[in-house]
Amino acid sequence: MKRCALLVLLALCGILVCCRTDTRANGQKASAGKATLDGGKLPYTGHVYLYGESHGNEKIIESEFNIWNDHYKKGMRHLFVELPYFTGEYLNLWMKASDDKLLEELYSDLEGTAAHNPYSLEFYRKVKSQCPETVFHGTDVGHQYGSTGYRYLKFLEEHNMKETSWYSLAKENISQGTNYYNGKKDAYRENMMAANFERELNNIGGQDVMGIYGSAHTGLKSEDNSGTVPCMAKQLRSIYGDSIESVDLSGLAKEIEPLRQDRFSIAGKDYVAQYYGRQELNGLKNFKYREFWRVEDGFDDLKDRPRNGDVLPYDNYPMAVQKGQLYIIDYTLSTGGTERRYYLSLGRVWNGKDVTEEIILK
Repeated sequence: MKRCALLVLLALCGILVCCRTDTRANGQKASAGKATLDGGKLPYTGHVYLYGESHGNEKIIESEFNIWNDHYKKGMRHLFVELPYFTGEYLNLWMKASDDKLLEELYSDLEGTAAHNPYSLEFYRKVKSQCPETVFHGTDVGHQYGSTGYRYLKFLEEHNMKETSWYSLAKENISQGTNYYNGKKDAYRENMMAANFERELNNIGGQDVMGIYGSAHTGLKSEDNSGTVPCMAKQLRSIYGDSIESVDLSGLAKEIEPLRQDRFSIAGKDYVAQYYGRQELNGLKNFKYREFWRVEDGFDDLKDRPRNGDVLPYDNYPMAVQKGQLYIIDYTLSTGGTERRYYLSLGRVWNGKDVTEEIILK
């Protein structure tokens, strides 16, 4: 029995090491991450290909896999993702496992988030089957620290790995998560995402990488959602210059037709409106979901209405937004009530993003 336990421990340690060793396209072995933290840092000299997404969209996720598969065939192995550090490490353990137990645990932990969808689950399975040497790098703050985070620490403790960089980085990531959920919010998260990304890059030498993040984090000229700090990609661009490229895939999700046609009475006049569906607002306090309409021929009638200062970026809409249009959004509250809001697309740019502006009807 003791001999079996030792073999299991050695196998698990081997998985962790293997997950952080990679082969360059020219056949040279290169350290792929955490081990270099115990020695000296290697300056990053490769190229970063960022892809911005709308979370949970099937068409975008399929495109992301195809892009990653192409990069992989050309020798790329490092895939950066909008997940915590410890979640990325769990994915790396799962990549070497013989079953899907670890993946299913992670998926369960993600319930209630935009990442908990069947398309993302299939994405990971395809990566494992078709790109088996992929190394995941989670660079977000420690979401799910109370489940995935503490379970990962326990795993390392049970295998006498408390003195490793895996353990110290997981603890640091958990601390980032608790800070974020205890009030530090968007600007703090954006700065930590950039810092975590930089750390991972500096520990893989000159290897090229691909990153998949929400489009709010990938604009090379954009600010974060709070409008107070540069977004992750903009911060990275200031450090690495033209080594950082970014492509916004979120437009793929907006190539949709209206689901139905409805009628609304607005300011005493009837209008036809095209309905584009609803978005779940998982994790957003006080709200369950929101529904979107584009109002036909309503812009000219309401374009001079006063605005209340609230803006909604185009990338929040499920469909393509065009200048000179009126939109209705119904927010369904956790309490069961509904809030109706009206937005005009007047051509305003806010923090580097095209936005619609809420108007006041009363």
